[in-house]
Amino acid sequence: MHILIATDAWHPQINGVVRVLDTLRTRLMDKGFEVTVISPGDFMTLPCPGYAEIPLALFPQRKMRSMLKRLRPDVIHIATEGPIGWAMRKICLKKHLPFTTAYHTKFPQYVHERLPISLDRLYGVMRTFHGPSNCVFSPSATVAKELEKYNFDNVFEWSHGVDTDAFSPQEKDFFDLPRPIHMYIGRVAVEKNIPAFLDLDLPGSKVVVGPGPMREELMAKYPDVLFHLSYSDRELALCYSAADVFVFPSLTDTFGLVMAESLACGVPVAAYPVSGPLDVFGQTGACETAFGALHPDLGEAVKQAYGKSVPACRSHALSFSWDRVVDEFLQNIVPIDPALKNKRWKVRKRAARFMKKRAS
Repeated sequence: MHILIATDAWHPQINGVVRVLDTLRTRLMDKGFEVTVISPGDFMTLPCPGYAEIPLALFPQRKMRSMLKRLRPDVIHIATEGPIGWAMRKICLKKHLPFTTAYHTKFPQYVHERLPISLDRLYGVMRTFHGPSNCVFSPSATVAKELEKYNFDNVFEWSHGVDTDAFSPQEKDFFDLPRPIHMYIGRVAVEKNIPAFLDLDLPGSKVVVGPGPMREELMAKYPDVLFHLSYSDRELALCYSAADVFVFPSLTDTFGLVMAESLACGVPVAAYPVSGPLDVFGQTGACETAFGALHPDLGEAVKQAYGKSVPACRSHALSFSWDRVVDEFLQNIVPIDPALKNKRWKVRKRAARFMKKRAS
């Protein structure tokens, strides 16, 4: 079976969506499936306004039709709601090809924070995008409930997995800093609410690992914080392991894969009791567990997270199985009818003009 994934988020971008999709592709290929990814690298692009690290494909539809004609996939999955996602959706609807979609990112909240547009209107746009999908993959139970609240249909809870081989407890000496070391790893962007972490009055040190449009601004504002860039999973595992507490200040994440990776490295997590952390913790509100804490006061969550055991953190991370993630994906994709697949992807303009003259 040939599975095609259309996504606006792909390498060299560094974020949770890319990690999930890349791991999904690898695991599917390990099972013998052919997987093709259509990404911004296949087109001319321009930098996303305000977020230069994200390239946006320019007018991808024409080339995409040609690619589909050549590839003839058995399954189409649209992973993002960017230019590539909208173009693939339009082609599929025109050709009556079934497809599935995924809701990885809370774009309505992100846009709402930057522009005076109501959440109802923004969710309406997302509902339009995902409406024709045979299955909308949601990364957590909390997000699935939110989507259903906004009248999304056919939402499937599809919690992500963590690579517990790549992320495992390492030595804690990667950073030579006063302890305890409090760490955030992820995109350095406004929606991650990172100042809520950096403004905390905490002993020891604070470390921020990752790229993003707010990095230079925060570096200037918080000169006592160590900002670090990591370029491999091996180094990321060393960064996670060096921390005493992983602090996740985001209020808008759909899952927060970095929390599961931190737990896999034996480091407890402190976060707000909101979507993402609630799903990683498997809780419904503020709590203290054997592997971390959720609290409306982030500083209190950090205090409660101190001293949690490495085995407890690791044990919880092991519950996020990639085998289950792949199996659920395969159970919910919809193969293209062979009769549709074998049709021509594009009607020749010359033949269309001939038929029009004949009719007149």
